[in-house]
Amino acid sequence: MRIAIGADHGGFELKPPIIELLKTAGHIPLDMGTHSPDPVDYPDITRSVAEAIQQGKADLGILLCGSGVGASVAANKFVGIRAGLCHDAFSAHQGREDDDVNVLCLGCRVIGSSLALDLVQIWLKARFSGLERHRRRLDKVAAIEKENKLLPQD
Repeated sequence: MRIAIGADHGGFELKPPIIELLKTAGHIPLDMGTHSPDPVDYPDITRSVAEAIQQGKADLGILLCGSGVGASVAANKFVGIRAGLCHDAFSAHQGREDDDVNVLCLGCRVIGSSLALDLVQIWLKARFSGLERHRRRLDKVAAIEKENKLLPQD
């Protein structure tokens, strides 16, 4: 699987071990930046990951920032992106199984590297259940995206 991975300066240190984990598991990581610990704006990194998925260059995405909150907020502004902030095992697998989360967001200043690596593995192993109730809910989310896309912009 092709997985776009991006980090701002708050998540920079955790990106290399996650890339290694992805390679070891047979995935193709697409490094969307940042490439140094110098401060960058998380929306810019988020855009790179989200657009890689939207354009079919990546199947999934992983975003790393200090808390994970900013990256999650920004990612969910992109049509078709369902980003989930996960700091525990239940959220990591449930997000894929029920909500078909296609971008995993991690707060690298909130969780340690060992837990982060575990969460990536749990999230990647989980699969969308496809149950009718979950499809119905995702259809409603897609309808909200469509409705808001048609609203006038400031």
